[in-house]
Amino acid sequence: MPSQKIGIRLTVLGIICFMMFVVAGFVWKMNQPVVMKKEQLRANGAIVLDTPRIFSDFELIDHLGQDFSKERFLGKWSMVFFGFTRCPDFCPTTLSVLNETYDKLKVAEKDRLQIVLISLDSERDSVEELANYIPYFNPRFIGVTGNKHYIKRFASEVNIAYNRVYLDGSNYTVDHSTQILLINPKGDYHGFFKVPHTPEKLRQTWRSIAYVF
Repeated sequence: MPSQKIGIRLTVLGIICFMMFVVAGFVWKMNQPVVMKKEQLRANGAIVLDTPRIFSDFELIDHLGQDFSKERFLGKWSMVFFGFTRCPDFCPTTLSVLNETYDKLKVAEKDRLQIVLISLDSERDSVEELANYIPYFNPRFIGVTGNKHYIKRFASEVNIAYNRVYLDGSNYTVDHSTQILLINPKGDYHGFFKVPHTPEKLRQTWRSIAYVF
């Protein structure tokens, strides 16, 4: 009789362990990124280049007054947006979307991703200007300004078009491309995200891309 009870207990224990294993496996699977094919990524606004593109180095400066060169892209993914602080609508909207995208990532994912704004109006976007602007969206974001020739070359090499448009007198705005660039941890141009941008699509597609890299 005692041996029968022991047998029943072992059977119950085995069933419980099996159920815990199944639940743990389900939870693990649910937490894994959904790996998309290129066609699926494209349908969700993410374009991955067939071969990541190498671009030239540059010497710029971030909103904290620290040097910002191509080396700052090494070791983590970067979502890069070209804009300017006086942009009336699209730039603040995009930065708000990027903030929501970043804010809902897991801690480990945040450590693998940085958000960078490259100013297309370096004459007005000083370090001090960016230092006041960037933290409004997220204190971990990086604002970059500096030599306009370096910025122009960088923008050209990653297919960002922009043009200064005068409004009245010396006042002007800057028309520019709206895609968000993706730089991989090797520091190469990996792809881009087309408009319209949504936090859900940006998170989902980036997770898929980063998971298989």
